[in-house]
Amino acid sequence: MELIIYLLIGAIAGFTAGLFGVGGGLIIVPILYIVFTHMNYDPDVIMHMAVGTSLATIIVTSISSVMAHHKKGAVLWTVFRHLAPGLVVGSFIGAGIADYLSGYGLQLLIGFFALWVAFKMFMGANTQIDPTKKLPSTPMQMAAGGGIGIASAIFGIGGGSLTVPFLNKCGVVMQKSVATSAACGLPIAIAGALGFIWFGQQSNVDVPNTLGYIHIYAFIGISMMSFFTAKVGAKVAHRLSPAMLKKCFASLLSIVGIYFIVQGFSSFA
Repeated sequence: MELIIYLLIGAIAGFTAGLFGVGGGLIIVPILYIVFTHMNYDPDVIMHMAVGTSLATIIVTSISSVMAHHKKGAVLWTVFRHLAPGLVVGSFIGAGIADYLSGYGLQLLIGFFALWVAFKMFMGANTQIDPTKKLPSTPMQMAAGGGIGIASAIFGIGGGSLTVPFLNKCGVVMQKSVATSAACGLPIAIAGALGFIWFGQQSNVDVPNTLGYIHIYAFIGISMMSFFTAKVGAKVAHRLSPAMLKKCFASLLSIVGIYFIVQGFSSFA
């Protein structure tokens, strides 16, 4: 039954990753939190395990998603190369920051962040991309990658919540923003997962079947299914209008944000 649950999570997360370029973390983190809670794991590390395991699965999801987007010629590889160094360094730092946060604090942080991004995306859903806008200089893109990496590791996501709006603001159309974001999810996930393994081992996590903050069985189950469904999501993304993609993206973020805010505050009650 546990494996079936992880496979189902992977199916949903993979489709979401391909559709929105978000690496599936926005789906994986809240569901894993619920699953780990029902399995009576240590409440102090449940949220960290959900985030760390999410990042590990995004390694596989991103590879599948970016392959599908690359076939469409939508990935801006030059932009990826500029962002990647900052993404790697920032993700490892973000994992260290998350390690110092309490589980409840992490829930509230993720919740408010998701709602903020949802609001920004929904308000700009029908805004036309300004083709006259250009991407900043290479050093500024690396710096932006660093900020995106830190936030992504803390929130257990592939970076799409920040990479997509950043590229939109710089004049990149939605489909190419999603595709490039999917590629950026790979360095974020690798560096972030390694960080959660390292810091989790330093914290001596006492939960069976884990490597640091990463749950091995959950990683395997989710990764197996998400690799296939991410390709389906990527195909659907190229059939929807940019405005519809943004509104769907914002709706998903709103649901996740409200859930974690409620969970975070109820924990203090």
